[in-house]
Amino acid sequence: MQSYEKIAKSYKTQSVQTASPGKLVLMLFDGYLRFTAAATKAFDEPDFSKRNEGINNNLIRAQNIVTELQSSLDMSVPGDLPGTLYRLYDYCLNNLQQANLQKDREPIGHSDKVINELREAWAEMLAQN
Repeated sequence: MQSYEKIAKSYKTQSVQTASPGKLVLMLFDGYLRFTAAATKAFDEPDFSKRNEGINNNLIRAQNIVTELQSSLDMSVPGDLPGTLYRLYDYCLNNLQQANLQKDREPIGHSDKVINELREAWAEMLAQN
């Protein structure tokens, strides 16, 4: 079992190191969605401290991903896109923070909708190039 985990970790590290910048963004979107799904699932945990820990830890990971996406924007690109994406990421961050503070699922769903749409558009763009 332990060697399997080592192989899986090595594969994951290798896939991240060899991925194109476009594929890395897609991986970030996927990671975000995994963490928010885990946070949403944690709401059903009957043990109060495990529940709060699961929600908090996963939402913080999702926030870190959104912060990484936001900080990697090239604001020198002409047009409205960089500023629009920056504000969308800001909206998502705020929702995740509120969800975590208030232990409320609803803001997670609002952010997930935005990230899902961005992920679909990004995947479509990568497929066309």
